[in-house]
Amino acid sequence: MPEETHPSTHPPLPPTTEDDRVSWLRLLRSRRVGVATFYRLLAEHGTAQAALTALPEVAKAAGIDDYAVCPEGVVLAEMRAARTARAQMLCVTDPLYPVALRDIPDPPPILWAMGDIGALARPKIAMVGARNASSLGTRMARALAGELSKAGYVIVSGLARGVDTAAHAATVDGGTIAVMAGGVDVLYPAENAKLAGEILRCGVRLSEMPMGTQPQARHFPRRNRIISGLAGAVVVVEAAAKSGSLITARNALDQGREVLAVPGHPFDARAAGCNMLIRDGARLIRSAADVIEALPATQTAQPDLPLLPEPITPDPPECHSLRDASDLHARILSRLGPSPLAEDQLIRDLGTPARTVAPALIDLELDGRIRRQAGGMLSLAD
Repeated sequence: MPEETHPSTHPPLPPTTEDDRVSWLRLLRSRRVGVATFYRLLAEHGTAQAALTALPEVAKAAGIDDYAVCPEGVVLAEMRAARTARAQMLCVTDPLYPVALRDIPDPPPILWAMGDIGALARPKIAMVGARNASSLGTRMARALAGELSKAGYVIVSGLARGVDTAAHAATVDGGTIAVMAGGVDVLYPAENAKLAGEILRCGVRLSEMPMGTQPQARHFPRRNRIISGLAGAVVVVEAAAKSGSLITARNALDQGREVLAVPGHPFDARAAGCNMLIRDGARLIRSAADVIEALPATQTAQPDLPLLPEPITPDPPECHSLRDASDLHARILSRLGPSPLAEDQLIRDLGTPARTVAPALIDLELDGRIRRQAGGMLSLAD
């Protein structure tokens, strides 16, 4: 059955009974039924049960013989797994379903949600970026997310390594939404298991995938449309020229969301995507105040909270004197040569925290003593 690009404009009838919800889930989990086909079948047949009855003939007309709909036992097992995990089913017609997400061209018909569902109703800003984020990138993500959280916004991200992790970790107490590429009960990456648990205190883990689904590469682009669809704006902190973060930014533009980007050094490959976005019209972001200023009036946060926090001041480096800084510069220069060395490897060789080394590298780069190359590689300047 060919998959359309947009669902029907006619709103589906809400599932009012447990049997209706089972039928919705069976229809959505049936083979070759994607989001657009789901909505089309509901529009044509009125109810999910009627669509399930008609589906084998619809498939036969499309040249698919011996078609069978998803067995009831499969979705009942999924619903039992959800109850065990304390996950809640949100259908697109439910009052608790995020309003902003309902307005995108292809909203998920069903979401599984774990945690404080009330966070879905608050103003939201998405933050995405590189998995191999630099120390400056993660610091910027933490600072931006923390200030936006204090201003009343819920931060939406994807629980990936790097920028996503920094954004979630900075906002677990104020509320954050992690959109999962696999099942809402499958914690990926494994090192974020503790963080995923902490998110549930004041925030939400969210997924359109079946319970227990292990994430695969093809799931992430679909996941990204939910991240952007939930929010009034998408902030890109670091992103390579070809990255999932840019897919999220393109989704945001298609969905009518604001796209904001933090600029980076032209020689840093991790900043290439952000710099391209700014070149192409995305708003340049230096602080949380810049983000809030760019939001449409309908996305204002709670009125009793400050809407324009002071610009973010980066944490001071750990060098406590000029002598300390000079010694660190000398150690860095002694480790580098004409052959490029990965920044992460340099930091490991130095045995010094990344947040201390990063400012020193910037100083040396500005002085023309080291050169930053593509892929985060460093070498002595000629």
